[in-house]
Amino acid sequence: MWIFRKDGKPDKDVEKLTVYMVLATIIGARLGHCLFYDPGYYLSNPIQILKIWEGGLASHGGAIGIIFSLYLFSRRMPYSFFWITDRIAIVVCLTGFLIRSGNLMNSEMEGLETKANYGLVYGRYTESFLSIDEDVESVDFRKRDAVNSEQAGRVPITAVVQYKEGVKFDLTKQQSVEGRIAQSLNSREKIRQHIDFGGLPLNYRVYENTNGQAIVEIYGTGIVRHASQMYEAVFYLLLMVVLFWLWYKKRDKIPAGFNFCMFLIVLWSGRFLLENFKMNQVDFEEGMTLNMGQWLSVPLVLSGIVLLIWTYKRKDFKTMREG
Repeated sequence: MWIFRKDGKPDKDVEKLTVYMVLATIIGARLGHCLFYDPGYYLSNPIQILKIWEGGLASHGGAIGIIFSLYLFSRRMPYSFFWITDRIAIVVCLTGFLIRSGNLMNSEMEGLETKANYGLVYGRYTESFLSIDEDVESVDFRKRDAVNSEQAGRVPITAVVQYKEGVKFDLTKQQSVEGRIAQSLNSREKIRQHIDFGGLPLNYRVYENTNGQAIVEIYGTGIVRHASQMYEAVFYLLLMVVLFWLWYKKRDKIPAGFNFCMFLIVLWSGRFLLENFKMNQVDFEEGMTLNMGQWLSVPLVLSGIVLLIWTYKRKDFKTMREG
């Protein structure tokens, strides 16, 4: 809205634009996930496409949806396609930063192993599993002191399970930890990808804190991974700053469409490169030289290059301010 005001446009147009953007993002991202990553399943079970609450959104699908919606918006409102996309590109970068920050908090789109002792150990899946017991008050993780024999990319981790006041660690609790919990910690793929608990028997100890609450410390080895979500988040934030500067300082000199073209070229080139730090999202990507995210980035980058050449060669040259 601030950008529209700086360009002398009415606030009410931003409200209409927001409706287009929200619908396009949700519908495009959902359809992108369903059609790009598991078309066989979703085309056979189309009702599942509607179950967005079960997860599954693809940024490439969202990008296509947004571009299409902005084309429709420009046809129905007194704005050219490039005028609107040059400005929306700035906001989309900020949105990308916020989405990837959320991915980090949710332990989604985790990074590959670093093979070094810098990075993150994702504990969310282990925490969620250990917190299922209604008697558990909290689950915390601590990095233990490294030892000389520590393997690169592996750090000693302690999962600290604190029970509620009045809950005693009796024989039933002990059998659960040594049986069901131990088996699950060592067999669940989502846990084993991030923390190795060393097989059976489970290495743990029990004691009481100063409040008399039972504490169970379970010892494992954390697998250090890249903070791939934040690599992308910071990249998007920096790109937003550059695009904002181009609009704010250079919109009377550079051609209409320049920001949009740079968005397509730079953002999706960066996405192509940063995919090398991520775990594959679906099983079929395991045998691919390039994963699905990289393949989908290529046409967007090429489109940006073609459009950039066209913006400089078009006869009715307009600046970014003019649109």
